[in-house]
Amino acid sequence: METAEARLKRMAMRSWRRGTKEMDLVLGPYADAHLADMAEAQLALYDRLLGENDQDLLPWVLGQTPAPADYATLIAEIGAFARARLGR
Repeated sequence: METAEARLKRMAMRSWRRGTKEMDLVLGPYADAHLADMAEAQLALYDRLLGENDQDLLPWVLGQTPAPADYATLIAEIGAFARARLGR
């Protein structure tokens, strides 16, 4: 069974090593800033999100296509975080 510490490390690594640099730069900093403070339900949802394809994630975060309803709030938070980091 995966320990809580190992889970957070795995999720952080998966956030920084997505396969596309754009999503690395969006999800990596978000994970660094938020993973440690997430409640279990949020962690489970974020873990599921990490299983999605970058080709789907990027348009959701950019607002080019609507995110699935179960991810909508999380995607909005990630997008707002990324925009704030970039000063936009």
